[in-house]
Amino acid sequence: MHQDPSDSPVRSPSPGHTATTVERGSFCLARCSCGWSGAARRSRDRARADAREHLGEPEV
Repeated sequence: MHQDPSDSPVRSPSPGHTATTVERGSFCLARCSCGWSGAARRSRDRARADAREHLGEPEV
């Protein structure tokens, strides 16, 4: 697994939550510093959206 270098962490207004995306083979998933992990996606954009939803941010 490795983090996509083009992805910057998504920070939550709540201290302590930072979500990033990581690659696992041909899939990408969102992970948060709180221990949450999103579903494996083929779409990096969908994994980023999962991270934003977890952090309670509006969709872009």
